[in-house]
Amino acid sequence: MKKVYIAGPLFNKHEQKYLEEIAEVLESNGYECFLPHRDQTVDPEELKGVDMSQETKDIIFQTDLDALSKADITVALITGQDIDSGTCSEIGYSFAMKKPVLAIDAYERRYRNLFVEGMLTKTINDTNELLKEIKKL
Repeated sequence: MKKVYIAGPLFNKHEQKYLEEIAEVLESNGYECFLPHRDQTVDPEELKGVDMSQETKDIIFQTDLDALSKADITVALITGQDIDSGTCSEIGYSFAMKKPVLAIDAYERRYRNLFVEGMLTKTINDTNELLKEIKKL
């Protein structure tokens, strides 16, 4: 079974819902997914505020890093005015670990940072293309 790390912006419910949809498609087809806003080991109440303790921040960082390290592939949602900085970090880490990165652009046609773009194995439009492309990797 392939382990998938799902990266993407988490700034609003719409973005979170799209990431959850990606996880649902993969998990219903036998993939094990890590979704950062869903699968944290910290108390969910701690995640609601912007003023988290350093201990909580450290746990979140280590949990995400462990999941990235264990993943076979990263699926990244790259929507928005620019690719989210956290998502870029996750893409860069995956690339450095020589793991494929499949990006979903949700039909947005924007100029993207070419350095980050160079780390993407393939960019697709939506979750309808996801399973076909992930099986090719």
